[in-house]
Amino acid sequence: MTQPWLYTDKVSAAPGEKVRVFASAPASPCSLAVTYVGKSRREAAAFDGVAVGNHPIPENADTEGCGWPEAFSFEIGADWRSGYYDLELTAADGSSSHHFVCVRKAADAPKADGVMILSTNTYMAYNYWGGSNSYAAVEKLMAGEVTADESRAGAIGTLSRMRPYPQGLLVPPPGAPRLINLKPRGVGEPGFPGVPEWYAENIASPYDGSACFLDKWEHRFVAWCEDQGYDIDVLTDHDLEGDGSILDGYKTVLLVGHSEYWSARGRDAVEGFVAKGGNLAVFSGNTCYWKVRWEDDGDTMIAHKWQGEDNDPKWADPVTRREEGTHLWSHPAFERPEAQMTGLSFLYGGYHRLGLCVARGNAGMTVYDNRHWALEGTDLYYGDVIGSDLPFVGYENDGCPIKFGPSGLPVPDGGLGVPENFQIIAFTPATLAEDEDNPYPPIIPREKVDVLSRIAFGSDDDDTQKKLMRGQAVMGTFTTSGGEVFNSGTTEWAHGLAAGDPFVEKITHNVLSRFGVRRSVD
Repeated sequence: MTQPWLYTDKVSAAPGEKVRVFASAPASPCSLAVTYVGKSRREAAAFDGVAVGNHPIPENADTEGCGWPEAFSFEIGADWRSGYYDLELTAADGSSSHHFVCVRKAADAPKADGVMILSTNTYMAYNYWGGSNSYAAVEKLMAGEVTADESRAGAIGTLSRMRPYPQGLLVPPPGAPRLINLKPRGVGEPGFPGVPEWYAENIASPYDGSACFLDKWEHRFVAWCEDQGYDIDVLTDHDLEGDGSILDGYKTVLLVGHSEYWSARGRDAVEGFVAKGGNLAVFSGNTCYWKVRWEDDGDTMIAHKWQGEDNDPKWADPVTRREEGTHLWSHPAFERPEAQMTGLSFLYGGYHRLGLCVARGNAGMTVYDNRHWALEGTDLYYGDVIGSDLPFVGYENDGCPIKFGPSGLPVPDGGLGVPENFQIIAFTPATLAEDEDNPYPPIIPREKVDVLSRIAFGSDDDDTQKKLMRGQAVMGTFTTSGGEVFNSGTTEWAHGLAAGDPFVEKITHNVLSRFGVRRSVD
């Protein structure tokens, strides 16, 4: 072991609670720095003289955890604000690594109007420390031991939380590019997201940009909120595994960036919150796509994904009737397509300006319903495009089938779980896969189009599969019998805020204002 590694017993903790740190290091004693990360970094605590042993990495660390002994513990301070805290462990030889913990409000503390749910289930799904994640045998891929196709065959459906994170995923090197083709593809050029030279120089894995907090979507959103005078509390997906009462007292739940993996308890908590009159602001894409569950008292996440019907023992259990199984949330076995909660689905959206997926798209959203309340005061009109100069729309996006109504405006044309009263504000083309006829090596693995086609449209014939490829990134809203939901339809919303785009900012202000999230500067 050439550097220290650490993990914690908790994903989040409240003031007064103890966080246990499990670690291994090549040289001891070590130091531990605990730092709040928002618009700026503020050290909350520092500990020296931490004795850490040098422990082996188990062969099955990715599925069963490391099993290292506790090295240290610390208590969350009474004055620590709610948010993301970076944990940096530095060994006696100067080498270091990072982990994190989320600090939540004490149960009896006054709550902010809005609470952001960190997408920690998605962090887990992408964590490949120890070998593999839910996508591939990543370490073997990076070592050149397997091809990209072979690595995907090594994806795991059981992921231990009791292990560190790869540092490229958790703490990206400076200058990490966004997951988007920064400019439209030139004639005869392949489509490539980000900056190829950066990936080569930093030896980044293909999965490093898709999850975690630092210098990514959630971080950008928190920094913008602080700058704009919004007080936002922070929880994690893990915190929703209780009875859902943790959301009581908030006016709005916010999902930001890439909130892809959801458990049934997480959905129950948020849907129950909205049913009781709360609001849901989704500044995310590919939201609630995969169904997961937690076992071993929250230490193991089960996410069999495509292999759910074959590999998940819950599918064969007559007691659970598959309700606890894992697969796509839109799978008919669950009868809970994600669009029931969010209004939209990745099934009807897909990628934009990523590889050969809409590689010459304008990376913006075209406005149709300029009289919608979310666009009030924006100076946007029918046919205007939001954010194409940033670029704004990229990576992963959610949508719905679309037709044009008698008024000439777009309306939903069915779609699993899509509310009939969903109001489409703006949209742009997106697709679930690169065209198979293109002459370039694929950037995006082509997933099981036949399965997706059957789930989305009830058929997997050739025409239906082609229809599946013609999606849209959609922005819109709908009301429930309790509260209201806004969905931006794209992972990249927070990057629009970070860039100071006046349209993205004004729409965000409109959504937060309508949903009862106040600014201290108002």
